[in-house]
Amino acid sequence: MQQTTNTILMIRPVNFRMNEQTAVNNYYQKVLENTLPSAVNANAQKEFDTYVDKLRSFGINVIVVSDTEDFDTPDSIFPNNWISFHENGTVGLYPMFAENRRLERREDVLEAIEKAGFLIDDVMDYTSAEEEDIFLEGTGSIILDRKHRKAYCALSPRADEELFVEFCEDFEYTPVIFESNQTVDGERKAIYHTNVMMCLGETFAVICLDSIDDKKERKNVLKHLKSDKKEVIAITEKQVNNFAGNMLQVRGNNDQRYLVMSQAAYNSLTEHQIKTIEKHCPIISSSLDTIEACGGGSARCMMAEVFLSKQN
Repeated sequence: MQQTTNTILMIRPVNFRMNEQTAVNNYYQKVLENTLPSAVNANAQKEFDTYVDKLRSFGINVIVVSDTEDFDTPDSIFPNNWISFHENGTVGLYPMFAENRRLERREDVLEAIEKAGFLIDDVMDYTSAEEEDIFLEGTGSIILDRKHRKAYCALSPRADEELFVEFCEDFEYTPVIFESNQTVDGERKAIYHTNVMMCLGETFAVICLDSIDDKKERKNVLKHLKSDKKEVIAITEKQVNNFAGNMLQVRGNNDQRYLVMSQAAYNSLTEHQIKTIEKHCPIISSSLDTIEACGGGSARCMMAEVFLSKQN
């Protein structure tokens, strides 16, 4: 089982803006005052294109599908929440908290993946859970250790425990469940996605341990990471606010591993943290300021990893 892939799917935005439907529990989103909506979208497209070019320059295979004007889908730039592609040929489709995000699920995205030469054998569709207001937002909610068959999940309004356990049974992962919080206006509130506070590489984990308030749960997460011989790189809540948890390890030319993050995330890291990461692999960073401010998501959220087999 490979932990990392060379191929990722990215969705180019057409009407990017702050999504008021997700802002209710994504505390990272901001309204950019004195910026016209058209300018916000143009800036996001520019950041997106620069990011894609940068990834490709390192030999990462990026499949870009453009969003459609047919629907109001301001968060389409974050496909990893509604779809996942697995090495057994299965595609996962996930129930989304925001109603306008459900419109991001498009048949032609799967067709584009097949057109790029990948085999889809089966679709595991969890989206009917939306009817009962139950949500599990893909690899935003679920961090997969593919090699050790473990799945980490911080419970939140967007990550239901029972549905997560069902996912683990279907895909044969051991569930590691905990709660992760951040301080918002003096109150501890659930972090909306696990991938904001945690990233798993092949030989390391970047994680905000301070966000796991329950000591038993924190100890359990650490036990799993250490038993799988991951070097644990702890980040602070302030660094989480700069999207330092929202990173992804990918493979480029000659099977070289890279850790991808935003410029803001990189700038928030200490010299020691950067050196520790670079012992494992080089870093690729790109400026995503507009996307982070309005979307409340970053580098990791923009990439849906493709682990499917290639057609012969």
